[in-house]
Amino acid sequence: MKYYLIAGEASGDLHGANLMKALLEKDPKAEFRFFGGDLMQEIGGTLVKHYKELAFMGLLEVLKNIRSIFKNIDVCKKDLMEFKPDVLILIDYPGFNLRIAEFAKKNGIKVHYYISPKIWAWKENRIHKIKKNIDHLHVIFPFEVDYFKNKHNYEVNYVGNPLFDEIAKRESINESKFREEHHLGDKPIIALLPGSRTQEITKILSVMLTVVDVFKEYQFVIAGAPSKEEAFYIPFIGTSDVKFIANKTYDLLSISTAALVTSGTATLETALFKVPQVVCYKTSGLTYFIGNLLVKIEFFSLVNLVMQREVVTELLQHTFTKETLIIELKNILSGEGREIMLSDYDELEQKLGGVGASKKLADSILSA
Repeated sequence: MKYYLIAGEASGDLHGANLMKALLEKDPKAEFRFFGGDLMQEIGGTLVKHYKELAFMGLLEVLKNIRSIFKNIDVCKKDLMEFKPDVLILIDYPGFNLRIAEFAKKNGIKVHYYISPKIWAWKENRIHKIKKNIDHLHVIFPFEVDYFKNKHNYEVNYVGNPLFDEIAKRESINESKFREEHHLGDKPIIALLPGSRTQEITKILSVMLTVVDVFKEYQFVIAGAPSKEEAFYIPFIGTSDVKFIANKTYDLLSISTAALVTSGTATLETALFKVPQVVCYKTSGLTYFIGNLLVKIEFFSLVNLVMQREVVTELLQHTFTKETLIIELKNILSGEGREIMLSDYDELEQKLGGVGASKKLADSILSA
């Protein structure tokens, strides 16, 4: 079969690559063409556009790049028609992918959507496009099944969470060798995960680093995003004793005592590695103001959303300061706060289920 996949971010590239592997196991003659990244490219097929050319975050950033966005949509539509796939697989990235879904449906291409648009958080009216243009919606959070069924009378397919697959397949590291290789010394580590986009890192990392001198008995380590070179982070680090490690976030989390994490998939990854965390987020004032008007969820982080209660503290916008960060970080480094969070992580894991999301999804696509 011929498969066309569209992933517009680093996380989508990861999940797309795992899905492609699973499809190849069941369909060895599979042909792939895709918008994605390096991980998908390693599996094989043809990369049409790298997600680095697609990822724009926030209202101002989108407005500044609106021409590029529509140009990429046109490129995708044309390429899709030339390739004529048996199935189109859209991975998250709803602003772009829902437009492509509508085009594909009109042209008789079967549409699978993996990782649902978060309409339970905002833009609930997207349900009309989903019902009209998507043949099969595959979700990765258990609460989404009830949400779509009870509120919108729409059946979705829960395949489990793909992060389990990615974490399960990684090889354990030798902590002593890892520390030696990256000059980490023997202090307990606090990992800093400031996001993957330029706007996120610029606003968030600078605040994270304000607490370094307060916790001198710990080694702070920045987990570099795949899309950013080390040179980008140097101005933030300056002369402080903060280390930088690129493209080894899972290895870093596996030996970390605590973490400061930008909201998003990283919060769930950190929880699955059983690392107590403080969730941090800051964006432009205008974007945050508009988002506050539109977003209708009680919690911001995936950990709290899945648990439907506060498990990890969320420091957002004006509450994300040096003073609040110090308080919350102290709370998870030792004592009751740390123990409670680790216990909650065990419950979170049970709610999400185990490994096998990519294989279950591949089965669903091939049997549809």
